[in-house]
Amino acid sequence: MEKIVSALADSARWRILELLAERPRSVGELAELTGLRQPQTTKHLQTLANAGLVTVFPLGQRRVYTMEPAPLAEIGARLRLLIETAQANSGERDVVARYQAAIEADAAKADRDRWADGRSFLFERTLQAPRNLVWRHFTDSALLASWWAPPSLTVSECVLEPRSGGRAVLEYRDAEGRYRSEGRVHAADEPERLVFDLSVLDGAGTISFTGHYHIELKEAEGGTALGLRLHISETTAEALPYIAGIETGWRQVLDNLTQAVNAAMRA
Repeated sequence: MEKIVSALADSARWRILELLAERPRSVGELAELTGLRQPQTTKHLQTLANAGLVTVFPLGQRRVYTMEPAPLAEIGARLRLLIETAQANSGERDVVARYQAAIEADAAKADRDRWADGRSFLFERTLQAPRNLVWRHFTDSALLASWWAPPSLTVSECVLEPRSGGRAVLEYRDAEGRYRSEGRVHAADEPERLVFDLSVLDGAGTISFTGHYHIELKEAEGGTALGLRLHISETTAEALPYIAGIETGWRQVLDNLTQAVNAAMRA
């Protein structure tokens, strides 16, 4: 494949293939039609032949070349698959674009500490599962770790102890590094309400910002109505990428929760 792509990267060789797609041609004819000198044309044809894109037929004193479409068909199939995969996952690109837009929108404000204190978010979902199952997905560490991170991240530690004073820990990793949040549970009324704090820590263990979470689970027709309120405090100027990613990140995470709960219901 590398040979084929390399051979196609030259405009002169591409033009030669276009001419050969019409019919077999000699070196002299190709040189005349492309405006190249014959030695140059011969060299390009050798490169195309090495990539399996043309075949030479010695006919007496003449050498006639034909195009071989099979390698191009293979490349075409792989390109179509690549395009289809990208189109099927276009939502992931949209996530990155929204994240960038959020960072740009807040960049001018994030020039001092406390710049985002008081900012609040509300996320709501209706899950087709009973409250006790949704509650377990928040309070069972193994279940919580299965959904509480965006797709590109891997959870390495995840704890949310359902009692007043219980630990709240979220640590995840990607190829860029390690990200850790620590806090405490303030209230846990099974299976209705969970209140806790999580402080996002930088590499030195200093708080970048603190999120105050209030989760309510209410009975709804066919399942559970989830309401998650998030209030921000203790923001630093360095917290910009974290704050900007909250809206997009939590929507992804709740998508994960929906899938995890649905899978548990099918099991």
